[in-house]
Amino acid sequence: MPLDPGAVTVLNLIKELGRPPIQDLTPAEAREATAKSRAVLAPEPEEVAELEDLTCPGPLGEIRLRRYRGAGTLAGEALPCLLYLHGGGWVIGDLDSHDQPCRLLANAARCCVIAVDYRMAPDHVYPAAVEDCAAALRFVAENAGTLRVDPSRIAVGGDSAGGNLAAVLAIMARDGSAPKIGFQMLLYPATDMAGERPAYQRFTEGLILTDKTMRWFINYYTPDPARRVEWQASPLRVPSLKGVATAYVMTAGYDPLVDEGMEYAKRLEADGVRVTHVHMADQIHAFLTMGKFIPAADLALRQAALALAHHWAGG
Repeated sequence: MPLDPGAVTVLNLIKELGRPPIQDLTPAEAREATAKSRAVLAPEPEEVAELEDLTCPGPLGEIRLRRYRGAGTLAGEALPCLLYLHGGGWVIGDLDSHDQPCRLLANAARCCVIAVDYRMAPDHVYPAAVEDCAAALRFVAENAGTLRVDPSRIAVGGDSAGGNLAAVLAIMARDGSAPKIGFQMLLYPATDMAGERPAYQRFTEGLILTDKTMRWFINYYTPDPARRVEWQASPLRVPSLKGVATAYVMTAGYDPLVDEGMEYAKRLEADGVRVTHVHMADQIHAFLTMGKFIPAADLALRQAALALAHHWAGG
């Protein structure tokens, strides 16, 4: 299938601006470059009912969080809550990089979204991000009253690296090492650090995320190759997914992660987990933060939000 016209425009724009591939940059340079791109590619953020920056205790100090309450919700209402974990290959991204998607999700699902600024590589390698995200989930569950969220309706979600972390939290929640959740939203997730699937050979040039880019991220996040087979790094390698939370998985056609994302959805189904799999065949990886040029980003985020709201409504 041909690429979405908006995605073609984005790729051409990046080429015209002369931005080097991420794997040719240092982590600091990559963060700066993606922050500059965000100003060009992201649509205007929606207004929400409330926005608050806060912190929670973490293994190595405080973890920054950002809390959103969807527009139209009541101030005293205990809202269902989505703990959102941003993408960026465990190396780039922050609360600002995914502010616009978090606002949209909060509004579209009429919920509370709490975004997590977890520790990132190369300063903090695996499993630091997992530990921080688990600490944030515990904080939300234990402080539901103060945060005005419903502890019986907590979900986890994220895109790319954040999808990886959300999948890991869902397994931890099933096993009792993290608070119970009811739903996991996995948006073009990374699920296996091996990087051996055919998609890695199909997408080698001309995209924002290629095989080389993904290996650059993996090498920073999991510098010890022996640890990449652990399911906390590669959730696809967990022996069983039976009993994990209901899942929504979105994959993108032009993405080195597409094969492992599809395989994860199939594993969930085979292990008896309720799963909805949406495949955006004409989309590139990371399109969800490029809504100014790719209108399908809005559609994809709203689909995910409606699936979440439907689950919380008892669907």
